[in-house]
Amino acid sequence: MPTTSLTLISSMATKALLADLVAAYSAQQPDTMVAVTSVGGVDAAKRVVAGEAFDIVALASDAIEKLAASGHVAADSRTDMVRSAVAVAVPAGTPHPDIATEAALKAAVLAAPTLGYSTGPSGVQLAKLFERWGIAQQIAPRIVTPPPGTSVASLIAKGEVALGFQQLSEMTGVPGIDVIGGLPEAVQIVTTFSAARATVSTQAGAVQGFLDFLASPHTADLKRRHGMTPA
Repeated sequence: MPTTSLTLISSMATKALLADLVAAYSAQQPDTMVAVTSVGGVDAAKRVVAGEAFDIVALASDAIEKLAASGHVAADSRTDMVRSAVAVAVPAGTPHPDIATEAALKAAVLAAPTLGYSTGPSGVQLAKLFERWGIAQQIAPRIVTPPPGTSVASLIAKGEVALGFQQLSEMTGVPGIDVIGGLPEAVQIVTTFSAARATVSTQAGAVQGFLDFLASPHTADLKRRHGMTPA
């Protein structure tokens, strides 16, 4: 029976990865159990700020920095886990637009009847890109925004989104969609996801053990299988 129980809250982007990492850690440290709650990143941060008791918080690095600045996670415990790039997908079996260059991607966006991207950090950066291209107002009526905790990939699979953008990790292995590639290098969006100890945690030693595992070299292959690269 586990003698130590840790609780972790994360965004949806790392849900599947953390499930596998926790399983690997449990095999290595059977006396420690880590229970993961995965929700929309904005909601996760709100719950931590509201004082909900978690031992570990795993979010985009900028969100972790804000929580450290407000005293909700221990800044010196921040552990960068993975870097995650944005991918583009369409409903399975539909034509694959050219997205090889910035100009081609812009044309594909303008041609798509419906567009979808997350409310997380990658979505914020995409919105800035569309502003920079000068097309934000033009495409606004065609953007389908997923509710918190709902993946863009699921909306693509249902046919509600014709061209969707999300972390590759959240697109990988989803039935009903075709991932057509990453963003062109000139406009690629890469998000670093980090974990840190919540300041309300009373299990600093056990938390640090898990954080050390998250950054350890032998988790690299697992991270790559989830479409991410070790940070």
